Amino acid sequence: MKWLRRSIWLVVILVLTAGGLGLHYLLPRHDVVLITGVEVKRMDADGVINAENPADGPTRDVYFINTENPDTKKVVVYRNEDTGWSFPWYFKFDSADLQAKAQGYSRDAQQLVLIRYYGWRIQIFSVFPNITSVEATTSRDQPFPVFNTIFFSILALLVLFTALAIRRRLRRQPRVDGVVRS
Repeated sequence: MKWLRRSIWLVVILVLTAGGLGLHYLLPRHDVVLITGVEVKRMDADGVINAENPADGPTRDVYFINTENPDTKKVVVYRNEDTGWSFPWYFKFDSADLQAKAQGYSRDAQQLVLIRYYGWRIQIFSVFPNITSVEATTSRDQPFPVFNTIFFSILALLVLFTALAIRRRLRRQPRVDGVVRS
C-alpha cells in the first residue's frame, strides 16, 4: 500500500507541475523595454523560409519585435502574431497595428514601452513569446498583475471548496466494517 500512496503523490505532483508550467506559459506578463527594431519573416510549419528551409506548405508572415531591457541591456525578441479565435483565447486580431506602433516607438531610442505578452523564449527551439499589447510609458516599474491575481484567487477558492467538499463526502461514507465515521 505504501507504493500506491507514493504513486498517487507522484501523479499529483506531476499534474500540479504541468498545470503550473501551462499557466506560466499562458497567463499574461509585462516587460518595460526599449524597442530597437522590427521585422517581418515569411514562415511555414518548419520555421523561417530561407535557402536551407524552402517552403513546403502553407506560409504566413510573422512579425518580430526586437527589444532591449533598459537596465540590464539584455536583448529579447518577441513574436507578434494574431491568435484569432484559437487557443490561447486572447482574441488578438491587430498584429499589423501593433507592429506599426512598435515601429513608431523604435524611432525614439529613449522611449520606454510597456509590452504585455505570453509564452517563453526558448532559443534552442526558436520559440518566441507573443506580444498582445504595446504602449508607451514613462516609468520603468512594471504594473501590478491584476488579472493574474484575480485568476489565482479564484483558482485557490475553487481548490479550497473542492477539497472541503471531498473531505465532507469522505467523512459521511461508512467504513468497510460498517462503522460510520464521525
